[in-house]
Amino acid sequence: MALGDSYTAATGELNKNSWPMQLHEIIDKKYIDLNEPHILAKAGWTTTDLLEAIATADLSPPYDQVALLIGVNNQYQGLPIRLFEVEFAQLLARSIELAGNDRSNVFVLTIPDWGATPFARFRDKEKITTEIGRYNRIIKNMAKEQGVLVVDITPSTRNMAVNPNLIASDSLHPSKKMYQSWAKKIAKKLRKRK
Repeated sequence: MALGDSYTAATGELNKNSWPMQLHEIIDKKYIDLNEPHILAKAGWTTTDLLEAIATADLSPPYDQVALLIGVNNQYQGLPIRLFEVEFAQLLARSIELAGNDRSNVFVLTIPDWGATPFARFRDKEKITTEIGRYNRIIKNMAKEQGVLVVDITPSTRNMAVNPNLIASDSLHPSKKMYQSWAKKIAKKLRKRK
């Protein structure tokens, strides 16, 4: 199961090119036969929106793997970082529950640095990077406290500033190629963990 926002929903790309679908393809081909991932994600979602969606969704836990990538819209909308802290903790706890309380079946991804995209060209890129860094420290610290794997994709997203092939046509979201690099990194981390 993949929980998140536009980065998980593959806004600007075909669903089959999303990182959850590409990860499924990598794992399914090389390792084990898996069901297609359940993706609960939508462009624009904040931590509040994702909590509400989980509460009303028709879910069938336990899931073999639960991934969580959320927070960019909290930052983009200028919401209080304390709200993110509280709600991310709730989302992490819920993710663990959805994985049958097996922390080894949960992983979180850091928030991409959208300041490296053409979309941010008229914005304060340094401020964006600094704020994303604060959010990512919270994510890493909470995941570590809970014994949950963190996959740090943020550094790779900064390559979007110099490689237009990594950006979707909307000038903001990742392309299939960027999602593929995330999927490969996640698969490698999952293999090492097992």
